[in-house]
Amino acid sequence: MRELTDGYGVNPEDVVADATFDQDYDEMVVVKDIAFYSLCEHHMLPFFGHVHVGYLPKGKVVGLSKIPRLVEVFSHRLQIQEKLTKEIAEALSAVLAPKGVGVVVEARHLCMEMRGVERPGGQMITSCMLGTFRRDPRTRAEFLDLVKGK
Repeated sequence: MRELTDGYGVNPEDVVADATFDQDYDEMVVVKDIAFYSLCEHHMLPFFGHVHVGYLPKGKVVGLSKIPRLVEVFSHRLQIQEKLTKEIAEALSAVLAPKGVGVVVEARHLCMEMRGVERPGGQMITSCMLGTFRRDPRTRAEFLDLVKGK
């Protein structure tokens, strides 16, 4: 259990802060298909899937490996998917102060498959859009288009 919940001992800003770089780049940056595993805070059963993260830089970019590390920090806490999605977006926004952030999480929940309705294979999809990703339909559409295709 310690390993599965070791995200509580990590400050998300510390994970990212040492790998932010001043950069004059103003196009969308997307990291998709980041695998994760977490535990449902209600049933203590696993949920797992993929996270897609995008941001529009405003003078700063973050090292590529830091985005999956941020996902790991929050997924290694007792969670619900909606909160996980929002925490990733807000943490990246707080550290980089970008023009906008988008996060989409797709996951299977064993609390639904093993108990309750007992239906295997269903997926839950959540999103959190901040800044330009929320305000500008074109930016949102570009991000969602980039993450939907395989």
